[in-house]
Amino acid sequence: MPNEILLIGSVAIIYGTVLIAYRLFGKIGMYAMTVIATILANVEVLLLVEGFGMEQTLGNVMFASTYLTTDILSENEDKKSAARAVWLGVFTSAVMLIMTQYWMLYTPASADWARPHISAIFSTTPRLLLGSFLGYLVSQRLDVWLYHAIWKLTERKTGDRKAFLWLRNNAATMLAQLINTVLFTTVAFAGWYDLKTLLSIMLSSYVIYVCTALLDTPVVYLARWMKKKGMIPET
Repeated sequence: MPNEILLIGSVAIIYGTVLIAYRLFGKIGMYAMTVIATILANVEVLLLVEGFGMEQTLGNVMFASTYLTTDILSENEDKKSAARAVWLGVFTSAVMLIMTQYWMLYTPASADWARPHISAIFSTTPRLLLGSFLGYLVSQRLDVWLYHAIWKLTERKTGDRKAFLWLRNNAATMLAQLINTVLFTTVAFAGWYDLKTLLSIMLSSYVIYVCTALLDTPVVYLARWMKKKGMIPET
């Protein structure tokens, strides 16, 4: 199956899962999806594929869903809930970094066939997780702050609290994703790939983030409608 179809399918699956989690579990569902996405994205990012004429790492869509969850929390719950989701993601990355490296301290049994494969994957994890940690912390905190700053500005100008959801959602996410892309790609991959590949990864990642930001706007609108209709359980 072409990579392009798989990438498009991943958007539908991941964003659909976020909505289902919100519908079933409310705020707790958003916290759970933040943790799940943080773990999976940090593993997926090791895979380099070609799609839409660009070299790109997997994990971009999965990671982008963490911005979707914080935007849903910002829009439907409160700023404190969105900030808590960010710190959950940071905590998850820290625990994952510690535990994956702790595994490497064990002496494997003679019959152990998995250790070489686990080592091949997670021996690179510290640098990737450090890049993810820095990018996630800085960009997500910026995303939550900017989302509410734009919200206050548009509400003050229009007198309508619900107006310009599309603006605060896209502007906050796109700027935050730009910061994240530069930080993560530089820390995680500088020295691994040549400059041309590094810039290609950076560009393709940001293009994907812009596309996913545009695609997640209808999802945030739908989540707000679900909340208004009383379809979301209270925590």
